[in-house]
Amino acid sequence: MRITETKEGTVLEILVKPLSKSFKINLEQNQIIVFCTGEPVRGRVNKELIKELSRLFHKRVELISGFSSKQKRLLVREAKKDEVERMLAQG
Repeated sequence: MRITETKEGTVLEILVKPLSKSFKINLEQNQIIVFCTGEPVRGRVNKELIKELSRLFHKRVELISGFSSKQKRLLVREAKKDEVERMLAQG
């Protein structure tokens, strides 16, 4: 699981699986896999990802890289690494 704490917050490296039946987060083999219901067209998956993760963490979430890729890097603003890990485990 690639989670890095920075001065701005915590950076997550995730793998996105679009067109899933429901939004869910799985932690598998040291990897964060996020299943999104949206279609990978016009940023729909990115919007869903940011909305749902913001709701989960109760923090502002920004997409840093991977705008058109399944591999994405997200910044959870003003969040500590242990706090993010705990919230992901609860899922």
